[in-house]
Amino acid sequence: MAHAVRFHETGGPDVLRWEEVAVGSPGPGEARVRHAAVGLNFADTYFRTGLYPVPLPSGIGVEAAGVVEAVGEGVTNVAPGDRVTYTGFRDTLGAYSTERTLPAAPLIRLPEGIRYETAAAMTMRGLTAAYLMRRIWPLKAGDVILLHAAAGGVGLIVSQWAKLLGLTVIGTVSTEAKAEIARAHGCDHIVHYGREDVARRVRDLTGGAGVSVVYDSVGKDTFAGSLDSLKRRGLLVCVGTSSGPVPPLDVAKLAVKGSVFVTRPALADYIADPAEKAELAGELFDHVASGRIRIEIHQRYRLEDAAQAHRDLESRKTTGSSIFLT
Repeated sequence: MAHAVRFHETGGPDVLRWEEVAVGSPGPGEARVRHAAVGLNFADTYFRTGLYPVPLPSGIGVEAAGVVEAVGEGVTNVAPGDRVTYTGFRDTLGAYSTERTLPAAPLIRLPEGIRYETAAAMTMRGLTAAYLMRRIWPLKAGDVILLHAAAGGVGLIVSQWAKLLGLTVIGTVSTEAKAEIARAHGCDHIVHYGREDVARRVRDLTGGAGVSVVYDSVGKDTFAGSLDSLKRRGLLVCVGTSSGPVPPLDVAKLAVKGSVFVTRPALADYIADPAEKAELAGELFDHVASGRIRIEIHQRYRLEDAAQAHRDLESRKTTGSSIFLT
């Protein structure tokens, strides 16, 4: 019998339940996938708490890797027996499961050199890093960037990708242990945001100029410092809100800060075009398969332990990527 983690009400990690579920045959445009590994992402907590509303009861999780067992009418992008990975948003919700049916369109065939665990740990994070590095801003060798949560799953991939592009990376962390991990993956300078003034330290490191781009996945606690770290006409990329939503912004401040830009991108808008998605995924897979980018899986959980995994994630105990094994 198949199993899945589901929630019948919004709230803390304890609302997550391990349940038996029936998995039917795939309908038109669908595929049935048996999971080998499932990704754990901070965005999963937003569905659980109700920040991202969904009809209840609901499954949870948007990223996994496994084998296609059957396809429905009209499916041409995958076939039974294919090794696949996927990520998405509401269209893929329900990944915390041993087996499921889902729309076939998000499925990406896995190259032979990429293991299931690696794929589950990197598809969302890796595609996020890919569009941040290749689509958001015309980065060039010599540019300096500020990367918050540099020891996190996305942070470790972005740091390594940034070094491939010849960028200087200033990374923020909360502990010395995380600082060591960030340094090992390409961060040139470390700022401890719990005990240092981030913007002041960034100005010191850049000779007063500031950075070209800030990648901020923390949100409320770091937003003001991120704005103050930008050089004239720099860009603040708000890619997450692990500390809470960013405060309302008076756009007049953007001019005062140096005609800076702010964006809140979503991965879905950068992989909506199948050709662009294939290009980003191909570049990501090539870097990983060649060893130029290492995917660090620092936490592994059983699916039935999803509540504990969420507690660890929200308390910032995790580093690198986290996955569930089915």
